[in-house]
Formats: sequence, structure tokens, C-alpha cells
Amino acid sequence: MIDTKIFNNTKRAFVLKSNDDLKRSVFIFRTINIPFLVPLGIFFAKLALKLRLPIEWIIKKTIFAQFCGGTTQKECLPLVKLMYSKHVYSVLDYSVEGKAEEKEFDKATETKIDIIKFASEQKEIPFAVAKPTGLGRFEIWQKITEGEALNKSEKEEWERIKQRVEKLCKAAVEYDTKLMFDAEESWMQDAADDLIEDMMKKYNKKKAYIFNTLQCYRWDRLKYVKEAHQRGIDGGYKLGYKVVRGAYMEKENLRAKRKGYDTPICEDKEATDVNFNAVMCYCIDNIEDMSLFIGTHNEVSSYMALQLMNQKGIKLDDERIWFGQLYGMSDHISYNLGAECSNAVKLLPFGPVRDVVPYLFRRAQENSSVQGQSSRELSLLLEEQDRRKGQYVKRVN
Repeated sequence: MIDTKIFNNTKRAFVLKSNDDLKRSVFIFRTINIPFLVPLGIFFAKLALKLRLPIEWIIKKTIFAQFCGGTTQKECLPLVKLMYSKHVYSVLDYSVEGKAEEKEFDKATETKIDIIKFASEQKEIPFAVAKPTGLGRFEIWQKITEGEALNKSEKEEWERIKQRVEKLCKAAVEYDTKLMFDAEESWMQDAADDLIEDMMKKYNKKKAYIFNTLQCYRWDRLKYVKEAHQRGIDGGYKLGYKVVRGAYMEKENLRAKRKGYDTPICEDKEATDVNFNAVMCYCIDNIEDMSLFIGTHNEVSSYMALQLMNQKGIKLDDERIWFGQLYGMSDHISYNLGAECSNAVKLLPFGPVRDVVPYLFRRAQENSSVQGQSSRELSLLLEEQDRRKGQYVKRVN
């Protein structure tokens, strides 16, 4: 049986945090928990960076230290090994946003291949990640999705995009590293889904190397995964999926309203939760045919997955099922899962401080906007502070 209080152990959750680390985290989540301070802080930080004021050291010691692993792969390595000592794996994510130019897409491809190679040399890093629009212009993905005709130049551009995607997939297989592609906006996603499934068909014959991402705030994802499952059975290949709730809700709803079509997004958070759990459980029920990366900060979904694995006799360290959270968040899930010897993973962003600032601002905004997320983080951090103070008092007495 799985302990129903598995995620309540703050001693295990924050085992790698010093007292100073705890204080910093408490400060950050207290700030994030005051909604009006987040946009205000972002405004002044952007202004300071634009004016080239020397604030990078402040960012590096606060929000960067909370949500990023370092400025380079090598700088991340001590943290990667430290987390692994507590049975928590890492996925390195170069969180620098590229430009929409061909030379930049080629450069991004080579950077991702370097990360794949680096990951293959570290037992602590089982996955690499890539973003479709980091490999080619959004507009091309959108045109393919919407069935628009491409001109000669655009056709050549699309061929180069497909070549970049395949280059990454080949590297993943060659270096025995699993590769996850992120999901993006619905109006470009069909093209990505189709191309990544083609890569699964080609490279996932024996096991899942290539993973696509399912954003489960889209109400059609359960139907999609069932149909893809049948195609995988018919074609004799394995599927790989990362399941998440989703990242573009406001943008999706606004576009649907503006253009007058039905929104692809579930009507509310409760419906999204139901859909996420249904997709996750379907994948676990059919684990012989697919591999699963459960990307969630939700305790109920994580516990549900553990219970279903227990009922089906699936070992917690089965290489086909992984649990992932962002670095700097939900340590009570990651480290408690790691302590139970499940496949717990932290997504570890890295890059030059100035270049990852857009990512950091999104993290702050998302924590502020997700109902209860920052409050839960803060309450657990404060609980651990109180526990340590209690332990200190006991020792003194």
C-alpha cells in the first residue's frame, strides 16, 4: 500500500536546502503570493536590464537560484549529482529563447545535440528536451496545421525543419537518451504531433526514445492518445508521452473568442484535472505499449498514479514511468518520490542569467496565477522551518 501521507514529509522534501536556502525560498514565495508585487517587480527588473543597471547579481542570488541550476551544463553538474544522491534525476533544459532565423534554428539544433551527448555521459540525466518552434518558424508549423499551401521557399523551410527534428531523434537513439518534445499552441500543434509521431514510428520500435507532450487542458487529448495508441499497435512501435496540464490557457481562450471558434480548452480547472487523470491512467493501463512522463505539481494526480501502479503490480522504478517537476517547485513531491525509489525527475533550466530572465518571469507569473500553488509551497517551507526550530530547541534543552 502507498502511504496516503507520502507528500507530507518536509524533512525529506527539503533535505538539500540549508537554513539560508529555506529563508530565500520563503522570501521568494511570500513575494509571489502577493499578486500585485509580481508584475511590479517584473516591470522594474525589465527596466533595469534595459538601462543596463547592474542587477544580474541580485537576480542570480534570488529567483535564478530558486528556479535554475546554473549558467552552463557543467555548472549544473554538482547540483545534478547532489539531487541524484537523494534518488532524484535531472533533465537539463537550455532555457534561452532563440530568434526566428534559420541560422539560429541550426544553432539551437546543435546545442540540443550537445545536451543529448552530455546527458548520455551522466547516469543522472535520462532525458533531453526540445521545443518544435525552437527548430523552425511558428508560422510554418501553423500553416501545415491549418492545411495552407506553402510556396516554394516555405516548402524548403519545412524540409529543413523536418531534417532538424530527425537529426535530434537520431542523436537521441545513437546516444541512448530519451528525447521529449514540448507542446505549444493548438493552432500549430497538429503539425508537431504528426511529425513527432512519424519519429516514434521510425525510432521507437523496441522502446520509447521519442516522447511527445500532451497538454491535458485540451479536451480532445484522451481521444487523441487512444487513436495514436491504435496506430502504434498497428504499426508495431512504442509511444512516448509527457502529460501536463498545459501552459497557454489564456492565449487559447482569447484566440478562440476573437476568431469565433469553440475553445479547445476544458471549461475549468476541475475539468482539466479530470482530463489529465484520465489521460494519465489510460497510459498506465496500456504501459506495455507506451512510456509515460507525468509532469505535474499536483499531489492528487501523483498519488493516483502511484496507487494505479501498485494495483497493476508495476514497480516504482519501472523505466517506462517517470514523475517530473520543475526545479524550485514541489520538492515535497520530487524528494518524497525519490525516497520511495520511484523515477523522480527535476526539470533543470540553465543558461546565462540575462538570457533566462524571460523564463524566470514566466515562472513567477505562473506561480502567482495558479490558484493555491504558491500558498502550498510557502506553507510547506514554513512547516520545515518550524520543524528545524523545534529540533534546535530540543537539542539545546
